[in-house]
Amino acid sequence: MKLVSLGRALGACTVLTAALLAQTAIAVTVKVQVFDQDGHALSDAAVYAVPLNGKLPTPHPGEAVIDQVKRTFVPLVTVIQTGTSVSFPNKDNIEHDVYSFSPAKTFELDLYSGVPSHPVVFDKPGLAVLGCNIHDSMIAYVYVVDSPYFGKSDQNGIARVENLPPGNYEFRAWHYQMADTTTLPSARLSTDADADVKVTVQTKPK
Repeated sequence: MKLVSLGRALGACTVLTAALLAQTAIAVTVKVQVFDQDGHALSDAAVYAVPLNGKLPTPHPGEAVIDQVKRTFVPLVTVIQTGTSVSFPNKDNIEHDVYSFSPAKTFELDLYSGVPSHPVVFDKPGLAVLGCNIHDSMIAYVYVVDSPYFGKSDQNGIARVENLPPGNYEFRAWHYQMADTTTLPSARLSTDADADVKVTVQTKPK
C-alpha cells in the first residue's frame, strides 16, 4: 500500500510539474518600441500592459534602489509596481535632502548621508517627481503602475514586457518629455506568442 501511495504521490508531482512548466512556457514577451513624433527612438520611457478584461494578478511588489551619485539621481527614471519599497542611498560625500511633492507620493528624507534607515513605500499609482532641497539641478522620476507587466525603454527605444499570459492587452507609454500627460499614448495587441508593438509619444518642442 505504501508503494502504491508513493507512486500516486510521484504521479501527482509529475502532473503538477508539467502543468507549471506548461504555464511558464506559454508566457510571452512583447517588445515595445517607443518613438517620438519625428520617428526618433525614446529612451527612459515607462511602458506597461493592461489586460483589456481588467483582471490583474495578485500584486507582489518588490524593492528598488535610486542612488545619488555626483549630485545626480541614478537612474533618471524608475518604473515600479504599486506597493514597492524604494531605497535612496547617498553615495556622495555631501548630504542630500530628497523629497517629492507629487500627489502620487509626498515625502521628504531630511539631510542625510549613507542609507536612510527606512525605504519609501510608493503606495499609489502615478508619477512622483523627485528633487533635492539642497541641489536644485537634481531631478528624477518614479512612475508607479498597478500592473505587474512593465518595463523601461533602452537607448534604442525598446522596452521588453515579459511574463505576459496570452491575451488582449493595451500597452501604454509615459515619458518625462511628453507634451500632454492627460492621455497616455497606447497600442492594443492580442497575442499568444512573442510579439512587437510600436507606440508614438508626442514630446515637447526642444
